[in-house]
Amino acid sequence: MQGDGSMTLGTSLALLGVVVLALVAVQGWWMMRRAAPRRPARPPPAGPAERVEPGLGDAGSADLPPQPPEPMLRPAPLRRPLRIDALIDAVVPIALEAPASGDFLLSHLPASRRVGSKTMLVEGLDGEREEWAWPEPGHRYTELQAGVQLVSRSGALNEIEYSEFVQKVQALCDAVGGVPDFPDMLDVVARARELDAFAGPLDAQLTVTLRANEIAWSVGFVQQCAQRLGFVAGPVPGRLVLPAAEEGAPPLLVLAFDPQAALAEQPQAAALRECTLSLDVPQSEEKSEPFPAWHNAARTLADDMSATLVDDRGQPVTLHAFAAIGNELQRIYRTLESHDLAAGTPAARRLFS
Repeated sequence: MQGDGSMTLGTSLALLGVVVLALVAVQGWWMMRRAAPRRPARPPPAGPAERVEPGLGDAGSADLPPQPPEPMLRPAPLRRPLRIDALIDAVVPIALEAPASGDFLLSHLPASRRVGSKTMLVEGLDGEREEWAWPEPGHRYTELQAGVQLVSRSGALNEIEYSEFVQKVQALCDAVGGVPDFPDMLDVVARARELDAFAGPLDAQLTVTLRANEIAWSVGFVQQCAQRLGFVAGPVPGRLVLPAAEEGAPPLLVLAFDPQAALAEQPQAAALRECTLSLDVPQSEEKSEPFPAWHNAARTLADDMSATLVDDRGQPVTLHAFAAIGNELQRIYRTLESHDLAAGTPAARRLFS
């Protein structure tokens, strides 16, 4: 009886040791899974399509199936051509000695459309269509006009930039047989400073940061969450954009994250802990409701990605703060409208660029 009892006790102790080792191994495995970046949810193998909640993955685990390819994101549409606007440009009328073809004019236009940090444009009056447009082959133009942007986000047009503009326009006129009528430099620079002082306080660019609460995200997980809201690939790595309804308009919203993670050889293995959601207010029409879209996207992404919304000082953004921002935007919209520079118009987009 004593021999049987000691044998049973020894067996029990051995089994207990195995159980303890197993529990330690399971605990270590679970902690490794929690530390891994959140990855895109994999679709079910069969059956009707249904929403799959994001899961956890371990890139180093051999028992897991390979990760799905990166989501296919369509590129955002390109912007429409710029046009001269007397509201935001210094305009130089150019009389031609004789009508000129578009091919001839194009061959003599300045090589660059930039004057310092400002945009320079040249348009011709189409003899048949009776409208101003950038010269095109196969058309004839009876007059020309050149314009240089008075203000951009880099500041007001200065004397050096205006002098460079005058030199380029004069060279064009000498080549095509044109006579320019330049406005006075001091008047142009004074007008540029006045417009800059007006535009500065109205240049609203809203940005909120989504900061991961616990688990870091993979690039694919961020893309998956953004795609549910309609975001597509942006023009540069690490940017997703919500396209505007208008063809060729700037994006409504921009979701940005570390571009190095997007360019990594294995982006699914890169761990992201924050990204930013931005709204460029003057670039979007008010009727497209960009602020509600920004607010809704921020709250939805925060819920889906288990993130906290913080401002540029790292402080949580509350519902009260969103409401205060919305009220201030109404004042900005009304002020821009009263000066014929409503948000989303071509003039406003150029002014705040």
